[in-house]
Amino acid sequence: MKILIIDEMHESIVPLLEQREHEVHYRPEIEKKEIVDIVGNYEGLIIRSKIPMDRALLEKAVQLKFIGRAGAGLDNIDLEYLEEKGIQLFHAPEGNRDAVGEHALGMLLALFNHFCRADQQVRKGIWNREENRGEELSGKTVGIIGYGNMGQAFAKRLSGFDVNVLAYDKYRSGYDDAYAKASSWEEIFQQADILSLHVPLTPETRGFLDINLLSKFEKQIYFINTSRGEVVSFDTLNEALQQNIIKGAVLDVLENEKFSKMTQAQQLSFDRLSKRKNVLFTPHVAGWTFQSYEKINKILVDKISMMQ
Repeated sequence: MKILIIDEMHESIVPLLEQREHEVHYRPEIEKKEIVDIVGNYEGLIIRSKIPMDRALLEKAVQLKFIGRAGAGLDNIDLEYLEEKGIQLFHAPEGNRDAVGEHALGMLLALFNHFCRADQQVRKGIWNREENRGEELSGKTVGIIGYGNMGQAFAKRLSGFDVNVLAYDKYRSGYDDAYAKASSWEEIFQQADILSLHVPLTPETRGFLDINLLSKFEKQIYFINTSRGEVVSFDTLNEALQQNIIKGAVLDVLENEKFSKMTQAQQLSFDRLSKRKNVLFTPHVAGWTFQSYEKINKILVDKISMMQ
């Protein structure tokens, strides 16, 4: 097949596809206008998240048989249109799930043990042991919302820390395993010390974690978000932290990750959030390791090769 790649990918993607006798055009610099002009010539598209795959663009892809999404999230793709036209969709959450699990755990441990603050203090000649007294993970209950690839990877990495893991997934049943107990929201509200989100961004999950939901937790919780920032707003996080509903937060994703395009209200709210010492940020890199970058390619190409 003739395949167009429109985003930056690990260098292995082209030889992997060519070994399977596909004609590959690697164009990570391409802009949307040119994609619209040429997409009708291709049977396959491989993307990340640079250009939304909306109906207007997809209608130009008259020969399209599949889209390959190098990653997990599908919120940038018109799934309804693909279903209407019988266009297959492949993505590769298996490729970066280990990275996400490790990152979520690493951020939590960094928050509990004040790694960032302690490092900066020692570099300045400040030796303050009491201020940097840590919190142990052992003995705590972790609630995981969304028990797919990412949630399961996080639960697996918690297995050596003597924690109780409760998982809730609205769209699965019988998902008890060696690493987590399938639970209800009510059990998580009652027992959780830590809440970790691993849900996709959909119309249902956008903004779903609001102050009313967070107020149902019986304990103060630590909050982890390595999924999508739009599931919880800056205002909600600030209010929950101010009310001590959330004791501390680690955020790899934000409601709006394009600082130059934040509304004035978002900017003010983010400024408040960024000044909080009990919040730790990373720039949407939980699944972005050197190893995952390459693994995603292998998984995606294998799936494309098996298409009907």
